[in-house]
Amino acid sequence: MRRLLVATLVVCLVTATVPVGVAGQVADTEGQTAPSAPTAETGTTDATNHTNTTVTLLTYNDVQTAAAENGTFPRLVSLVDERRAAHDNPVFVAGAGDEVSPHALSPVSQWRVAVDVTNVMQPDADVIGNHEFDFGLGEVSNFTAASEYPWLASNLVNSSTGEQFGGTAEYTVVERDGVRVGFLGVVDRGATYGKTNIDFAAEGVTVEEYVNDSVATADHLREEEDVDVVVVLAHTGIPDAKAIAEADDGDIDVIAVGDDEIYYPPNETSDTIITEAEARAEYLGEINLTVSDGEVTAWNGRLVDVRNSSVEKNETASQIIDQYRGEVSLDSTVAYSEVALDARFATNYHRESNYGNLVTDAMRNASGAEVAITNAGGIRSNSIYGPGNVTGGDVFNTLPFANTLVTVELNGTELERVLASQVVTLESETGQQFGEEISQQTSGVQFEWVPHEDVAPEDRVRDLHVNGDPVRPGQTYTVAVNSYIADGGSGYPLANATRVNETDTLLAELVVDYLEQRETVAPEVEGRMDRVDTDLTDRMVWVDREGSTVLRYDAPEDFAGLGNESTFYLETADGERAVAQNVNFDGERIEVQFEDRAVAELAEGAGRTDLNLYGVYESSASEFVYFDGARLNSDVTVFAPRGQGAEQGAQNENANGGQSNASSASN
Repeated sequence: MRRLLVATLVVCLVTATVPVGVAGQVADTEGQTAPSAPTAETGTTDATNHTNTTVTLLTYNDVQTAAAENGTFPRLVSLVDERRAAHDNPVFVAGAGDEVSPHALSPVSQWRVAVDVTNVMQPDADVIGNHEFDFGLGEVSNFTAASEYPWLASNLVNSSTGEQFGGTAEYTVVERDGVRVGFLGVVDRGATYGKTNIDFAAEGVTVEEYVNDSVATADHLREEEDVDVVVVLAHTGIPDAKAIAEADDGDIDVIAVGDDEIYYPPNETSDTIITEAEARAEYLGEINLTVSDGEVTAWNGRLVDVRNSSVEKNETASQIIDQYRGEVSLDSTVAYSEVALDARFATNYHRESNYGNLVTDAMRNASGAEVAITNAGGIRSNSIYGPGNVTGGDVFNTLPFANTLVTVELNGTELERVLASQVVTLESETGQQFGEEISQQTSGVQFEWVPHEDVAPEDRVRDLHVNGDPVRPGQTYTVAVNSYIADGGSGYPLANATRVNETDTLLAELVVDYLEQRETVAPEVEGRMDRVDTDLTDRMVWVDREGSTVLRYDAPEDFAGLGNESTFYLETADGERAVAQNVNFDGERIEVQFEDRAVAELAEGAGRTDLNLYGVYESSASEFVYFDGARLNSDVTVFAPRGQGAEQGAQNENANGGQSNASSASN
């Protein structure tokens, strides 16, 4: 924030995320009215030649799937209108990107439904996010032309001319009642190169460094455009927005953030207020600044929950969405799910999910491939569906992209490398306290993955089985994937893979077909992708179907407590399990007890003697954001020799051994 010796200015900011606008644009519009803003935390802003003036800024971001649902989006429009009418001062509205996609109507309307509804809301600016490229670079100029507000992209320029591309603007200045607010918009390189399949360099677009660009453009707005307030619309996520604030020399007042879709009420970093309104039109941001003698002496802010507000849907916005929904059958029931289908980001980006299993099973069913893989980012909506009826709209909400089915051939080594490419560290405001996550969903495979940075990338997937059989490095396997990752999206090394079949069928359509064929579904988590933090010593056990099998291990060095019995189980390569009867810790060793008959039947049912023990324990080394705790593993070989049951059962009772960390243990 900027400190100047000038008259008092009270600034109430309620920001909304928006796409990029047109460079150098200045708008002069009649002021709006709004109620008193909430009290503010200490902060600072710029003010020139305005006394006791209140300004309100409203923000939103990552509308995405809400654009196709006649729910929060029309209510967000109404809430913006209500706040404008309630304030007796100028009101400004802006967004932070990822507004036009993805949503269930993308295959029908592309960006049109989102832009048409946003035009009703009449924001002052929005910023280009990575999902604004979902329909290709060529469509950017089309939706910017159809938008009655500017889209900003300060750091995306034509490589030949240095000018903004596709009808976007470097910044926009909006003046109301003599108050000038400058908006600039930036997107980070990871949100473009890492989250799209577009070769920007080949398309003649340069992605400039966003931190320096933000600072330089903010300085230009202060010095050349004489603005009173500078707002950065940053489709970067919160950590990168903080980097912008820390690099700024006092020109930037507020950063409205999109991309990582988190609930982040207004907070101050390096004298700059940062906020993010989660996603899906569920929140509206509100910030208030008081400026006295060139300094912000106080500020306050909040996020307003659209879902808990008293506003009704905006009638015009609601009619627009219904009109587009009428062009495709989204409300008809396609199947009944006996279980809750988990399409949440916190599940699909970090572990196997039952909905991910359903989607990839449908891909494998439609293609006839041995394996199916989809990226976690291809599953959207961040919702749980059922138990109950599942509609076509539910499926298209979760699979809103125009991705189609592609079948490729990979040998065993390549398949392992492809799977390992998704053991990655994802940015998070709370941090990744235990390293990487497994950001994909699969069918036809079972494997272990090791989330430690000191493990070579090629070793982060191990013990890979294809349909129950150990993978053979030189054997060729057919693998069904979506067209986005087939082109190398999400970092998958698939762009040069041999394609044996391609279809025009949308992923959502084939999942709908799969559900309609079955009528009733109950997908489960089956152990297709097992995380291992610590390896314990291998075990051999003899079973006679009587009594108990007890496995004893030295506790891991980071052991700080046990999970419950249900988190310890023996598992086959096909995902069948026997859950432990009891788990104890005597101060030095972990003792895991199974019913002897259950172990024997598990091994016999699988037609093999090699099983895996998995268990969850509390770790003293790490806190976990997405997991219940650390996971241990031991390879267990089962024997049942005639006439040796009692003797070998005693050996089972006396089993003991050590442990080693999975990051350093051999396979």
